[in-house]
Amino acid sequence: MSTAAAPVRELDAQTAGELRQAAEKILAEFGTSATSPQLLARVAEVTEDFSQTLRAHCRPVDTADGLFVLRGFEVDDEAVGGTPSSWATAGDSGAVYDIALLLLATVMGNPIAWEGQQNGRFVHNIVPSPGHETEQTGASSTVLLSPHTEDAFHPGRAHLLMLGCMRNHDNIATTAASIRKTQLADADIEILTGPALPILPDDAYEEAQGYADEAPPVVPTLFATDDGMTLRFDPAYTPLDDADEAYRSAYGRLSDELARVSVAVGLSPGEVLVVDNDLVVHGRVPFQARYDGTDRWLKRASVRVPGRRTRPEAEANEHGYGQSALEAHAS
Repeated sequence: MSTAAAPVRELDAQTAGELRQAAEKILAEFGTSATSPQLLARVAEVTEDFSQTLRAHCRPVDTADGLFVLRGFEVDDEAVGGTPSSWATAGDSGAVYDIALLLLATVMGNPIAWEGQQNGRFVHNIVPSPGHETEQTGASSTVLLSPHTEDAFHPGRAHLLMLGCMRNHDNIATTAASIRKTQLADADIEILTGPALPILPDDAYEEAQGYADEAPPVVPTLFATDDGMTLRFDPAYTPLDDADEAYRSAYGRLSDELARVSVAVGLSPGEVLVVDNDLVVHGRVPFQARYDGTDRWLKRASVRVPGRRTRPEAEANEHGYGQSALEAHAS
């Protein structure tokens, strides 16, 4: 795995101050970062007055890396308090950063939330949680979080994933690999662009895992667009044993290529990693959680980009395992 630096977009002091002041103003007005229709409306209203400099930093991913790090928004390690023991106990911890991330997400597109995940909040807390160490979810710690497309099981998944760092004393890396960096044989591409297997809901969606109204849809792993290849990938929740040998072999070579081009991004407090969820699979290296208030703590936001055409039209017919996303701003 490479430790090559990710592309960086640096906020100057004035622009970072503009973002912070906007977030603090909204927090003072509402007293919470728990999203409500009123708070979401104010977020949209405030972003209309953002400077062109701040907007330029929120432009689409524009390199084959499929990601960038937004730097310059500071976090006071003492003031934010200890790392929550789980998302369920986080409440308004780091509330001003919730709102800052929601503001950035609104400039980039339309933030989404899931009714069945973290009480429908639009900004999630990603922290290690006792009892979840070995799961393939953001609450795990001691296992490798396998590279995956965020919410790959669902046709309404985010186009952009944002990970804002609150604390990372141990420099625990997020892994990322872009399909645009891989080198695949034409034969493998042909196999993997055909729908063959479903992607099942992950452990963060217990209700979806019990969905039985319709059969799981089979979906392609790769999809060719006018701008290049995109992917939908989650091997931990793909029943590969149900595929023939040719498909499993091609899928294995894709996995190997993604591993070859993978980079490790060790976020520092205040940095925001923005990942194109159609180009990049992300994961996390294993670590030993202490559960003493000093563990790694990220904020996560998911964003749809209206009008974007990077996915097969057939996805519109998928049932999404009964799950539906909430949009922050009406179309």
